[in-house]
Amino acid sequence: MPGLIGKKIGMTSIFDADGKNYPCTVLEVGPCVVTQIKTMDVDGYNAVQIGFGDVKHPTKPAAGHAEKAKTNAKSKYVEFRDLDTNGISLGDILPVSLFAEGEFVSVVGTSKGKGFQGVVKRHGFSGVGESTHGQHNRLRAPGSIGAGSDPSRVFKGMRMAGRMGSDRVKVQNLQVLKVDTEKNLLIVKGSVPGAKQSTVIVEK
Repeated sequence: MPGLIGKKIGMTSIFDADGKNYPCTVLEVGPCVVTQIKTMDVDGYNAVQIGFGDVKHPTKPAAGHAEKAKTNAKSKYVEFRDLDTNGISLGDILPVSLFAEGEFVSVVGTSKGKGFQGVVKRHGFSGVGESTHGQHNRLRAPGSIGAGSDPSRVFKGMRMAGRMGSDRVKVQNLQVLKVDTEKNLLIVKGSVPGAKQSTVIVEK
C-alpha cells in the first residue's frame, strides 16, 4: 500500500546520540482496514479503499458498506488508485509497520482555518510602513489595486483580503524518526498541516 490514514496528535522533540534536538510531529497512523476493492470491470478504474476511525452511531448505508469487509463503519475513507491488488483482500488490516524508520514520507492534511484576513497576514504585505506624513489609518491597507482608464478593471488573481486557511496542504519528504507498532504511532521530523486530532494521510 502506498499510504495510510491517521490523525495528528501533536508536536514534540527528539534528541539524537550527539545531543542535537529535532522538532517532530507525532501521528497516530492506522490500523486501517481495506473496506473496498474497485476493479476496472465493475467501477471503471482500479483502486483500493481503506478506512480509519470507528463511528459510534453510523447510518445504515455506512454500516452496510463496512459490513462487507466485516468491520465497523469508519469516519474517514481514502482511495488509492492504480494499484496492483494482488495480495490485497477485503477486510485486511494495515498496521503502522508499513513504514520504516529513516524513510521519507509525504503528509496530506487540512491547514488551520484563520477566517477572513487582510493582505498583511494573508500575503505578507508590509503596509505603508510609517505613521508620519499624514498617514493615520493606512498602515495595513493594500494600497492601489490597478490602473485607471486603461485597463478599467482589476486583473484576476489580484492579491487582496479574503478567507485564509482550511486548505488541503501536502508536505513532502518528511523523515520518519520513530515507529511505535504497539501504540500505532509514527514520529516524523518537522511540522504537519492541521490542528491536533485532525485527520491526515501519510503517503510513501
